[in-house]
Amino acid sequence: MNVPLSIPSPDISSFQLGPFQIHFYALFILSGIAAAVILTSRRLTARGGAPDTVLDIALWAVPFGIIGGRFYHVITHPTDYFFPGADLWKTFYVWEGGLAIFGAILFGSLGAYIACRRAGVRFLSFADALAPGMLLAQAFGRLGNYFNQELFGTPTTLPWGLQIDPTQPAFPTGLPEGTLFHPLFLYEIVWNLLGVMIILLVERRFNLRWGKALGLYLIIYGMGRTWFESFRLDPTEFELGGFKINMLIATLVAVAGMVLFIVQSRRHPELETDPTRSAKQGGGELPSTAVAVPASSDAPAPHPQKDS
Repeated sequence: MNVPLSIPSPDISSFQLGPFQIHFYALFILSGIAAAVILTSRRLTARGGAPDTVLDIALWAVPFGIIGGRFYHVITHPTDYFFPGADLWKTFYVWEGGLAIFGAILFGSLGAYIACRRAGVRFLSFADALAPGMLLAQAFGRLGNYFNQELFGTPTTLPWGLQIDPTQPAFPTGLPEGTLFHPLFLYEIVWNLLGVMIILLVERRFNLRWGKALGLYLIIYGMGRTWFESFRLDPTEFELGGFKINMLIATLVAVAGMVLFIVQSRRHPELETDPTRSAKQGGGELPSTAVAVPASSDAPAPHPQKDS
């Protein structure tokens, strides 16, 4: 049996469908969003949320996240977009690649927070339900990076080295044609999927409500991204004190996740029985429209019916 000595990159990044040009990057991003919405909706509904809540929140969070992800990418890669004779409209060409996850998380969280307040849902409760879905969506997105040949690490001679077309803008200058690179897109896919399984398995034994699942997500993704950034080839990155800005931010994300997990574990050792903002838990009173649930029960309180 012949063992492949490298991972080939796709020859195409888009295809024509009638009058439309379909980009694989956009296709995988949208697929990831859909998968995250479905998983999060099931999780939040099982905890007492209304069935349509997650979709309502996504209508705010997704546009905010796309804008934030693109903004972060452009400002950290200025030489790719701002130079004499540059077409400034390309700063909006999201389908060509370039959505930074840290910008997407920051701005998407703002959109989700606004939507959660409108829907009467605790933001941290929604974020806990979203945590594994975020990692799943990010795994889908990395497949889009693969088709764009834009996410790879330092040269390698490992059997799973990634082929990159030397005509690609991201191909490092000075390296010979045929150089193989670490397939960071694949490393992140595997890491993110492992993160999904870790969160789901830990939840079976421990109480990961009140923001603790969110904290675990930040720890998992932040630690992994810090490592990946240490050997990612991206010459246009900003640096601070000799370190890549994304590497520093990833480290801060992991630390923030640890702080959130510890603080919320101390503040809320009790079970969360209702994700709505109207519910008073931890010794308070439940709203008159809700049914009290014993502290030892994992079953969510029935969600109040909305007026049609």
